[in-house]
Amino acid sequence: MTSPAPAPALTQDELKAQVGLAALDYVVKGEIVGVGTGSTVNKFIDALATLKTQIRGAVSSSVASTERLQALGIPVFDSNEVEELAVYIDGADEIDGRGYMIKGGGAALTREKIVAAQSRRFVCIADSSKLVNTLGAFPLPVEVIPMATQRVIRQFARLGGQAQVRRKDGAPLVTDNGQHIVDVTGLRITDPLGFETEVNQWPGVITVGVFARQRASVCLLGTSSGVRTMRFG
Repeated sequence: MTSPAPAPALTQDELKAQVGLAALDYVVKGEIVGVGTGSTVNKFIDALATLKTQIRGAVSSSVASTERLQALGIPVFDSNEVEELAVYIDGADEIDGRGYMIKGGGAALTREKIVAAQSRRFVCIADSSKLVNTLGAFPLPVEVIPMATQRVIRQFARLGGQAQVRRKDGAPLVTDNGQHIVDVTGLRITDPLGFETEVNQWPGVITVGVFARQRASVCLLGTSSGVRTMRFG
């Protein structure tokens, strides 16, 4: 008797859809949900449309997410109209075993951090490739005021990092806030809290893409054997 053939491995897109659907369990009915940015979050937004009559709406961290939510008939509130959110659901470029993250691959890190700070709980949705032992392999995004760009690049060089301005269509990328992004490689961030605190104090830095003060409460990790739930104290 032959053994059944193993199930084909899920694609990264299927893993994202899996965690996007699982995140619906964390949406609080009757409240406004915080919604992040990126390809994994897009899967969550699509799933959230099935609950749109059971929530008041959303606060979004980017223009792109706002447009997607509104296209699906989900009302979007300005963050200043909402005192507190029960939950913020967003992806990560990296997450470690303590719930610390690198975010900002989609250039929305400042708004993401604002909405995360407004929320009682941060639920991170990601595929298993995003789980790391030490943050820093993914290029660290830092949103900066353009006139400070070169000085910030030199400061990272003193820490052993190689920084460059993110570009789009041959020109520096401009964020939803009208600023630039510097991406930094060559770092091993062993003290995320201390690192975030230091870099955020540099003149010209809007925010750094280390989410330590606004770390995840829960991570829903898409794996080949299903969704793995990681909880952080």
